[in-house]
Amino acid sequence: MNIKKLSLAAAISLACAATANAGQNNASVPDYQAQNQWYQDAVQTLKLKQASGSLGAKNVILFVGDGMGISTVTAARILEGQLNELDGEENNLSFDLFPYTGLAKTYNVDAQTPDSAGTATAMMTGVKTDMGVLGVDEDIERGNCSTVAGNELTTALELAELAGKSTGLVSTARITHATPAAAYAKSADRNWEDISDMPADAVAEGCTDIALQLVEFEDNLEQRYPGADVDGIEVVMGGGRRHFLPKDAAYNSSDAVSPVEGDRTDERDLTAEWQANYPNGQYVVDQDGFNAIDANGTERVFGLFNESHMQYEADRANDIAGEPSLSEMTEKAIDVLDNNDKGFFLMVESGRIDHAHHAGNAYGALTEAIELSNAVEAAMEATDPKDTLILVTADHSHVFTIAGYPKRGNPILGKVVTVGSDEPSLASDGLPYTTLGYTNGMGFHDLGDETDSDAVYSESINAGRQDLTEVDTTAPGFHQEALVPLGSETHAGEDVAIYGYGPGAQLISGVNEQNIIFHAMDATAKLNEKARSGH
Repeated sequence: MNIKKLSLAAAISLACAATANAGQNNASVPDYQAQNQWYQDAVQTLKLKQASGSLGAKNVILFVGDGMGISTVTAARILEGQLNELDGEENNLSFDLFPYTGLAKTYNVDAQTPDSAGTATAMMTGVKTDMGVLGVDEDIERGNCSTVAGNELTTALELAELAGKSTGLVSTARITHATPAAAYAKSADRNWEDISDMPADAVAEGCTDIALQLVEFEDNLEQRYPGADVDGIEVVMGGGRRHFLPKDAAYNSSDAVSPVEGDRTDERDLTAEWQANYPNGQYVVDQDGFNAIDANGTERVFGLFNESHMQYEADRANDIAGEPSLSEMTEKAIDVLDNNDKGFFLMVESGRIDHAHHAGNAYGALTEAIELSNAVEAAMEATDPKDTLILVTADHSHVFTIAGYPKRGNPILGKVVTVGSDEPSLASDGLPYTTLGYTNGMGFHDLGDETDSDAVYSESINAGRQDLTEVDTTAPGFHQEALVPLGSETHAGEDVAIYGYGPGAQLISGVNEQNIIFHAMDATAKLNEKARSGH
């Protein structure tokens, strides 16, 4: 892979300054968001950077490895190398070679260790907010529908729509899950994925569920900004079909795993409504349907490939109807979106890194991270670095560690073997221990060749030290030991990395508040400016 460093130029006056003039060109797009202190601080940080290099990206791609802390990146890099018969440490993931890197502080306004809703909202809007809410600022009260009005934020995807660009969302999680939902939803609770998840008073007060907001995105955006004329999100691919279908077995898909696949209690089939709204669009549910998409001739795609989250990459071959990989979806999304001469905005989430970590299964998490690297490489090959900004980051990390003193090339999933030895090291309790481990969670489970990380949830919590002498810790179904017993491993609060490639990538260098990511995208692609000036 040949990655060129961006040429250096004189220090620039950052395009985010356009935010200060918001509303001068198009009064229908309000500028209240620019008054938020989180927003203003991020703008000032960008100005102070005196960053060098060119701005002016036509396209923006944001990759989010959900839960992909730095220890996950390191371990995935080593595992990929070892799978390719290297020692591992010298290997590079695709984004390791990006010319610019920085760090993001991930805390939520009200939480030291964050969740994905607050962090994704920060990245998508430029404003930090509370845990558990989507597309709204910190004045929200979680779970209180009445506090949504007046606290809504504008996302990078919405600005791209207003600027006339094509837009897309890809995720291996449910497309209504926190990270992708932050691109389009305004919700007092991330868990309101469909109407059956909402309290009756919220429905009565007029709040709508996240799935419905996705299908009605075009109308909602035009209502929020009178005079705007947008054409809706062109590419949506992920899981979460249950939130779009009625609670009626008659609507089950071919690969439904539940007796009744749909969850909606309002009798609405949102997949049919989407097809009625976009008769030239293609709704697909499996690998065959995905493969049949003609990207050059397709106006838009709505792909819901699983009832809930898509399969883990390690388990994907076991899917009933077949599912595309993250890299396949990324490549297809770009092929559809790049039909627009004005460019595109695409957010891609590797959602199941997070889920495998919650299950305490390093094999699953690292396999997902390697596939994210493949997707990033696919995006690089499908775009021009002169006009496309690619950012790779995480919303938060996990309590996942690389420990002991293993020698160079020791299997990253193996037991610790030190320099000069061929036998596993023993702890003071006389037992061997693994290089990778978790601070908390369900603890050790030996599930052998099981590739579904979530299979552990049918087991009991088994935290604490175990005798691993005869256990193959490199097997897909091995779940690492954990110290603190919990029903699910937790997020961690340390900084995560941001990797940048293409015009404007230099803006993410240094230690940043997480919301700087929005501002770097905005400054580079002039999303605010173009949205407010009518393109």
